[in-house]
Amino acid sequence: MESVTNPTSTSSFRDARDQLLRLREGHERASAEFAWPEVGPSFNWATDWFDVIAEGNDKTALWIVEEDGSELKVSFAQMSTRSDQVALWLIQRGVKPGDHVMLMLGNQVELWELMLAIMKAGAVILPTSTVLAAGDLADRVRRGGVDHVIANAGDAAKFAQVEGDYSRICVGEAVAGWAHYADADLVTPAKATVTVASDDASLIYFTSGTTSKPKMVVHTQTSYPVGHLTTMFWIGVRPDDVHLAISSPGWGKHAWSSFFAPWIAEATVFVYNYDRFDPRALADQLHRARVTTFCAPPTVWRMLIQSDLGVKPEGLREILSAGEPLNPEVISQIQRAWGLTIRDGYGQTETTAIVGNGPGSRLKAGSMGLPLPGVRISLVDPITGAVTDEGEICLDLSETAVNLMAGYHGDPERTAEAVRDGYFHTGDVARRDSDGYITFIGRTDDIFKSSDYKVSPFEVESVLLEHPAVAEAAVVPAPDDTRLNIAKAYIALAAGWESNGETALAVLRHARNGLPPYMRVRRVEFFELPKTSSGKIRRVELRMREDDAAATQTRLVDEWRDDQFPELKR
Repeated sequence: MESVTNPTSTSSFRDARDQLLRLREGHERASAEFAWPEVGPSFNWATDWFDVIAEGNDKTALWIVEEDGSELKVSFAQMSTRSDQVALWLIQRGVKPGDHVMLMLGNQVELWELMLAIMKAGAVILPTSTVLAAGDLADRVRRGGVDHVIANAGDAAKFAQVEGDYSRICVGEAVAGWAHYADADLVTPAKATVTVASDDASLIYFTSGTTSKPKMVVHTQTSYPVGHLTTMFWIGVRPDDVHLAISSPGWGKHAWSSFFAPWIAEATVFVYNYDRFDPRALADQLHRARVTTFCAPPTVWRMLIQSDLGVKPEGLREILSAGEPLNPEVISQIQRAWGLTIRDGYGQTETTAIVGNGPGSRLKAGSMGLPLPGVRISLVDPITGAVTDEGEICLDLSETAVNLMAGYHGDPERTAEAVRDGYFHTGDVARRDSDGYITFIGRTDDIFKSSDYKVSPFEVESVLLEHPAVAEAAVVPAPDDTRLNIAKAYIALAAGWESNGETALAVLRHARNGLPPYMRVRRVEFFELPKTSSGKIRRVELRMREDDAAATQTRLVDEWRDDQFPELKR
């Protein structure tokens, strides 16, 4: 079969990529000069970009290291050839353009092979976390209109009770009733001749569901594949770099930092697999692999600072955080230990990176940074709709927002609500200073009123994290007859601290000294924080717990209140 590579699309995409690489340490200039590439009516990133850079390229595209020290390296050329082989096998198995393919694999080589192969076949990838139970999978198969499921043999049993007219492919051992992925080895590699439109669906990601049933976010052949030019710029990843991102397959951030951005830059995707997180072992890998760019969620950074960080890994040039806002105290501790500053960035499953501190940017404590090249951000007052210096973070749709989803699958009403009034509404609130820097305040549904003042849980949590007893914190409103709500802190304790009155007093006193009176933490509870399977704190569960306690006038037995301590009344 002949190649369907589109040279014009490839050239336009390369020019835009190269422009951002040249301007990588000039954020303001890049924002002024960058224009999204015109890739034309037909674009397939897997063939029009990856296969082009992979031709005759023996450099390492993927490097996977296991906890036992075993490792696998795959070159760009090998990955291109193997994904061609798999794409043809999938087509022979009945995978058609537009089919929905649930891909439920861990950080293993088959994941990357199949991501490319499904794109080459013109089908739509539904990345799915391996930690999901049968009930969650049944919901996703049904709502996602899944035509094919690809999963490890060890997860096949989860689908025994998942109804639906879908084919099944297993990776690993053979499973009765499932096609065997190893049979793809028998296909003679050749280029698939499937043509896709630039606005065809390419990926459907489920959101992490921190407050509601997961939404199904549809991305096109351009919104993620082209849109992640912004993510490459924010990360600062360059050709021949080694990039490590701590992210789990099945969530949008994995596509951001472990698939599109590094391969757009022609860098190596480095993966370190482990059963249980060990900060020392991770640091050892950063040293051994000479990782140059490293991105981790705030939870990992907080665990790292609880350990002995040691000296800065020799090759490390850029360190980043995304997923949730990163508190200033964590940034300060890493800066003191490694001499590098964690650069925060912001985006959602619905977008690529849209706000960030670019490489070489002047950083401001607590700020997420500036709008990234090609992105227009407005802060919109949720009540009046006016554009202000403090409001909901919105993408201005007066110009085409290339790096925005096509919509929510099967939910036109929710899509219309998200893109109303000429903006895409993120649901997050921030403020912008006179230099244009944007600082996160909180989710619109997390911010609450206390004595007629608005309280940002993120700002309170940032102060709490400055205390050595606090490893993680989640602040929610506790209903109060006098003040409407008061700030209640749920705290995961750092190692060496006990859950007792002495610790509670220390934390309450620290919060009292570091916060204005209306933000003052008046209750604390030491608690294992509920999280989504992608690691985000589910504050909605904690709010419901407080609401239930207030409604039944129940005193939570493990809670400590400031009026229990005479020392705090002085």
